[in-house]
Amino acid sequence: MREISVNALNVEGQPMFKVIDKVKLLEAQGKDIIHLEIGDPDFGTPRNIVDATKKSLDRGETHYVSSWGMPDFLEVIREATKSSRGFTPDENQVLVIPGANIGIFYAIFCLSNPGQEVLVPDPGFPTYLSAIKMCGAVPIPFPLHEKNAFRMRAEDIEPLITDKTRLLIINSPQNPTGAITEPWALKEIYELAVKYDLYVYSDEIYARMVYGDQDFFSIASLDHCKERVILSNGFSKAFAMTGWRLGTLVMPPIVAERMMMLLQTTSSCVAPFLQRAGIEAVRGDQSSVNEMMSEYKSRRDFLVNGLNGIPGIQCHMPGGAFYAFPNISSFGMSSDDFANYMLENAGIAILPGSCFGKNGEGFVRIVYASSREKIKEALSRLEDACKKLREN
Repeated sequence: MREISVNALNVEGQPMFKVIDKVKLLEAQGKDIIHLEIGDPDFGTPRNIVDATKKSLDRGETHYVSSWGMPDFLEVIREATKSSRGFTPDENQVLVIPGANIGIFYAIFCLSNPGQEVLVPDPGFPTYLSAIKMCGAVPIPFPLHEKNAFRMRAEDIEPLITDKTRLLIINSPQNPTGAITEPWALKEIYELAVKYDLYVYSDEIYARMVYGDQDFFSIASLDHCKERVILSNGFSKAFAMTGWRLGTLVMPPIVAERMMMLLQTTSSCVAPFLQRAGIEAVRGDQSSVNEMMSEYKSRRDFLVNGLNGIPGIQCHMPGGAFYAFPNISSFGMSSDDFANYMLENAGIAILPGSCFGKNGEGFVRIVYASSREKIKEALSRLEDACKKLREN
């Protein structure tokens, strides 16, 4: 039998789906599991977005469109960038993509050569590592420290830069910690990128999921995506559109042109009715989105305060996204063992911090995209299970 390619062997996927497979097996055996492991909103996509999509389908908008995106949608993205980040990108800077996830691969493929290095946050989104390895580049994790509430720091990045470093990936608000890096710190990171002539991929998928007690700042506002910053955003999280697969990139024109060609080669274009959904999401009634954000904030406060009330657990208050990242190291167990114990003995599905990198060890990720009733029950089960662990 012929072997598959090295490229295929380098695809690692996302470790959280291994946990989900185990959860499904336990549920098939009749076990009651509270799901706090996957970043998928429990809200439905707002009705006005669904209705706008139906109207688009009824109009017959089901054929090819430009690989760049539909002019109407591109204009909406330009306007939204102006209102949220203070600059209006040129038309040749914006690309519509089939979900923000694929933008990570596009950027690494277009901006790094095999053997070159890509800096990634640790703990961080596992797709970064898989995409880097798939492209033959080398991931170089930079640490996020609990003492800094997991915010990125230039001083942790600069010592890792070499003559092989090509790209720096940053994420704020951050997965898995919910941390929002301060404007002054992002400016220092941008200065590093200028000093060492690096591209910066700014993953801002959670930019709308900020709860008001910390300020959000986009590094893209520093160069208007003209020279080195690639701004990535999407509709999955804030608009409860995870299954729609709709995202956007704003970037330097020379990068945009190459990424457009890559999209054209791999997927031709993004469906026009999905882009109509994006237009409605941005321009339409925001009441459902505002209600979701208010509910997430309430869940966050309830969950984190509850976690900090359990002896042996410490948790920073996340500024954005819908993740808590509590420290469970006092129990003397690995993150993987702790998460497995909670799944098997308490019926709570959470992810070990080690899924997100070496610096995630000693932590677990808990998603507050479930109802407050489920979070309350999960906290009760968690407290009982932790008490048993301490007694043993």
